[in-house]
Amino acid sequence: MPMKGSQPPADWREIDRFDGGVGWIAYPEERMQRASHALVEDDEVWLVDPVDAPDLDDFLAEFGEVAGVAVLLDRHKRDAAAIATRHDVPVVLPRALRSVRDDVDAPVEVTAEPIAGLQQITVVKNPFWREVALFDPDEKTLVVPEAVGTVEYFLASGESVGVHPMLRGFPPRDALGGLDPERLLVGHGEGVLTDAAGELARALRGSRSRMLSLYGKVLRSAVGR
Repeated sequence: MPMKGSQPPADWREIDRFDGGVGWIAYPEERMQRASHALVEDDEVWLVDPVDAPDLDDFLAEFGEVAGVAVLLDRHKRDAAAIATRHDVPVVLPRALRSVRDDVDAPVEVTAEPIAGLQQITVVKNPFWREVALFDPDEKTLVVPEAVGTVEYFLASGESVGVHPMLRGFPPRDALGGLDPERLLVGHGEGVLTDAAGELARALRGSRSRMLSLYGKVLRSAVGR
């Protein structure tokens, strides 16, 4: 199984459908399981960290007109520029990611305001990693692009949501620990649409204690055992 798909996907998979949006995984066979999302606000569609897929525009038309494409992680430019250009809309960056605007080959808007009606929450901000989550305190939707995920290599034994392996020692409890989402949408893997607050809390609380278990699993996988 490749870490990341490189050939045009023949068949992509829908995930995370709810009243306010939907998601998809463009390369279901890749190990990274890069997840993209469309969030709907007043019949406008906002794409978050999207990976392109065949007939994607026809799929999105069910939800409304694309109003913008948001990038929430400095490493998640993915196909944002190409899709934004196709729809003649800007790539929107949270203010914490303004340093990557020159790396985006499309018109860019930088904003500190809510994106798709969801508040910005800075999760990680250092010279090597800049990440912003989106949260709607009314609808209880939380979008986290990288700090937590559900893909297999994020998960220690017994976990359904895991903190990113590189953040295990310093999980983002201050940024995410006080939130109570009903649904959690992540940038790697399918989202959590039931007991999201509980699963997120368990992931953050047990991150350090299960760190060695996760690293051991990753090492065994790397050496083929």
